Amino acid sequence: MLVGYFLLMIHTLRYFETASSQISGFPQFVGVGLVNDLVIMHYDSNTKRLVPKQEWMNNVTEEEPQHWEDETQVCLNLEQAGKVSIENVKQRLNVTGGSHLYQWMKGCDWDDETDEIRGYYQDAFDGEDFISLDWTTQTWVASKPQAFATKLSWERNGVAARWKNYFDHVCAEYLKKFMRYGEKTLKRKELPEVWFLQKSSSSPVTCFASGFYPDRAVLFWTKDGEELLEDWGEILPNHDGTFQTSVSLDLSSVPLETGGSL
Repeated sequence: MLVGYFLLMIHTLRYFETASSQISGFPQFVGVGLVNDLVIMHYDSNTKRLVPKQEWMNNVTEEEPQHWEDETQVCLNLEQAGKVSIENVKQRLNVTGGSHLYQWMKGCDWDDETDEIRGYYQDAFDGEDFISLDWTTQTWVASKPQAFATKLSWERNGVAARWKNYFDHVCAEYLKKFMRYGEKTLKRKELPEVWFLQKSSSSPVTCFASGFYPDRAVLFWTKDGEELLEDWGEILPNHDGTFQTSVSLDLSSVPLETGGSL
């Protein structure tokens, strides 16, 4: 019986935008960009500037001297759009007053082995899903009845096709560009150290893996070449920027042949 481990060669670019109303001490708008879950840029309505959060992100101006100014303007427009979105959804949900959040998430995944691109778009209101893009069918999923009118409007006006073009080209181009700038950080691969723990002969056996990078790793038990069902642990960060996880197996659920061993 063996433990298997492999790294997924999927890279991600995500943009998260949050518009708020009547939340004391919190900016009315915040936008962040992340590559492989590492924050690379930040904007908020207090500073009204989009700024790089990694030193190597300054390289973007070598190809696009006006990049930060142009993208700051995009954020300023999104800030205004966020105010409108909050009011529109409040009307849809028949909500008045109080503190509210409207959130967008958009971005793409890139498989650097197959060159496949997959896009994501999702809106949420007060922490609950509102509407999202189904990438496979290129249709919109209304998570609330009040979002159904938006779904119909966006499907009637071909909004999914426009987003797909953005993901396949603009988003994919920037993701590959950012990966090139931060290659030493983002493309490094560090294998884990692995050890086992079993508290007693009747307890599950837990395999710990620590020190790996990136965090897109799969840890699994196998027997005779087949994966076994197991109790997965979260992938957690280490203080040095690497990650750790664990996977447990209840041996009572896996009959061993006479003389067999783990």
